[in-house]
Amino acid sequence: MPAAIFFYLVLEFINFFLGAPANVMVLWLMHKNNGDSSTSDIFVWNLAIMDAIFCLIPPLELARMIQSTSTIEYILSFFYNLKNSSCLFLTCICFDYYMAVIHPVTFTALKDCWHRTVCATIIWLIALANAIIQCVGNTSDTGNAFTVMVLGAFIIMVFCNLSILRALMQSGPGRDEMHPVKKKAFRMVLIILAIIVFNYLPVVIFIPFENFFVEVVFQCYIVYTIFGFMNDPQVNETMEYGKE
Repeated sequence: MPAAIFFYLVLEFINFFLGAPANVMVLWLMHKNNGDSSTSDIFVWNLAIMDAIFCLIPPLELARMIQSTSTIEYILSFFYNLKNSSCLFLTCICFDYYMAVIHPVTFTALKDCWHRTVCATIIWLIALANAIIQCVGNTSDTGNAFTVMVLGAFIIMVFCNLSILRALMQSGPGRDEMHPVKKKAFRMVLIILAIIVFNYLPVVIFIPFENFFVEVVFQCYIVYTIFGFMNDPQVNETMEYGKE
C-alpha cells in the first residue's frame, strides 16, 4: 500500500474516532444552548451534520477492502463528494462573522434567520446535486466545478477572517490594550484562519495544476495527501466549537 494512501486512511480513522463524538457533542451543545444561540449556529449545525455523515466512511472503506462491490463504490463516491461541499457552510460561518464585525448595522438589520435557512437549503441542494453527478460520471466539467468552488470558498474565507483580525486589532479610542471580549474573538478567528489555510491551501495549490503532474503520481500520491488534509478539519472545527 502506498504511503499516501496509508496516511489518508489513518486520518480517516482519526476522524472516525474523534470526529463522531465531537460532532455529537456540538449538536448536543447547540440543543442545550438553544435559547442563547448565535446567528451562525444554523450553519454550524449543518456543518456538524455533514461531518457526522462523513464519519460513516471508514467502516465502508473497511468493507471495500474486504470485498469491493459496485454498491459500496457508489456510496463511498456519494459521501466523499458530499463532504467536499462542506466548505460552503464554513464559508457562510466566516461571512456571518465578517458581517457582524465589519458591517454591524447591516448585520443587525439582517439578523432574522429565514435567509440563513434558505442559504443552508441551497447549499444542501448544491451538495446533493454535486454528489449525485459525480456518482453518475466523473467528468472534467464536474472536476472544474469543484476546483472553482473550493478556490472561491478559500478566497472568501481568508478575506473575511483577515478583515476581522484587522478590525479586532484596532483598539478603541484612548485604549492601548485590546478589550478581553475582542481578545477572545481574535483568538477564535485566528484559529479558524489557521485551520482554513492548513486544510484547504494544499487543495488550492495542487488541484488547478493537475495536468502538470504524471497521472499515476497525482492520483496515487498527491490526491490522497491533499484530501487527507482537507477532510481533517471536521475534528478541528467541532472541537473548537465545543470549547466556546
